[in-house]
Amino acid sequence: MAVGGNPVFAKNKTFNDPQAARGQLANQGYLGAGTASSAAQSQMTSQQLQDLYNAPSAGPGKTGRMTFDDVIMKTVATLALVLVGAAAGWIFPILTIPGMLIGLVLGLVNSFKKEPSPPLILIYAVAEGMFLGGLSQALESVYPGIVVQAVIGTLSVFAVTLVLFKSGKVRATPKMVKFFMIAIGGYLVFSLINLGLMLFNATSSPWGINSMDIPGTNIPFGLVIGLLAIGLAAFSLIMDFTSIQQGVQNGAPAKYSWTAAFGLTVTLVWLYVEILRLLAILRGND
Repeated sequence: MAVGGNPVFAKNKTFNDPQAARGQLANQGYLGAGTASSAAQSQMTSQQLQDLYNAPSAGPGKTGRMTFDDVIMKTVATLALVLVGAAAGWIFPILTIPGMLIGLVLGLVNSFKKEPSPPLILIYAVAEGMFLGGLSQALESVYPGIVVQAVIGTLSVFAVTLVLFKSGKVRATPKMVKFFMIAIGGYLVFSLINLGLMLFNATSSPWGINSMDIPGTNIPFGLVIGLLAIGLAAFSLIMDFTSIQQGVQNGAPAKYSWTAAFGLTVTLVWLYVEILRLLAILRGND
């Protein structure tokens, strides 16, 4: 089953098409690694053949296939660079806008590249970190403690979604994916309208419509929209986990562990920003 949602995975057939994965391995000379051809076997002595069949099977590392360990290690490395960039953005807020622009451009480039580029992915991580660091520092100066709350919230949502995915209680079924695509489309339209109102000074609030109360209530629009966005980001993690699992099962080449790490990083950054914004809106209404 192909999983949509995160374009990092949706645009890459290697994660949902076993034939595409095998084709990649064949191009790299790994397909059939660990076995001997009939012609080669005919030239071996009986002892050599016996030694060959007694040897342990070639593992994923020897056959050039992606493993969960590969994805974990590269994701940790990418997130570590996000933290490095965040520290720089926190200390030097002037890096916030350049980090946002570079991160946006490289995010799009990496999302639609057919082949992963580790240098571009790592540069993206640093740039995105600079943006997050500057944004976090600005909000922390207004709402002390908000960054710690956002980090804890992000880690908590990630842990819960991972546990639910591993337990099999939540899966990216076709119906759920269809609902996700409709909901994310509506969220993007709302975000663009809200951004337009802010740019043209149609609202004095730094969060635009998000800071306004729903008519007849004391509930800000931002609370409902924020909870929806966090839910969408959480389900996006489920789809990411599903795509990575399919990639490993399909025997995707090891180089695509960089793609998986990038995809997870993009979703985690989105989740952190949404939680940070929701907390700022709630504390601003206190």
